[in-house]
Amino acid sequence: MASHNPVDLAHKQVLDAMLIKLSGVEAGEMTGLLAYFVGKKMFACICNGGVGVRLAAAHAANLQFSMSSVVPFTPKGRPSNREWIQINHEDSADYEKDLEIFEASIAFVRASKG
Repeated sequence: MASHNPVDLAHKQVLDAMLIKLSGVEAGEMTGLLAYFVGKKMFACICNGGVGVRLAAAHAANLQFSMSSVVPFTPKGRPSNREWIQINHEDSADYEKDLEIFEASIAFVRASKG
């Protein structure tokens, strides 16, 4: 297992408490990132001191314009596709306010073919 920084671990503690109780959600790792899966497909991961979340491209774009805490997702410095955003909060507990975004991500990933 890769070693993770204290910020990532603090985020994981909050996200575990919030997400794992949702139907079908499992925690794990993918390419060294702490991640969350539904139906064996990743819908969120902890990276770059924030949380990457997969959504429909239009929803992702809207959030980037409407929320100052949302930026394009660049895992390990590499650009991602339009379906991924990153939510940045200094206080890990603030991710609890984003539950609707995580639920939308789970629904999107569950319905997606890829």
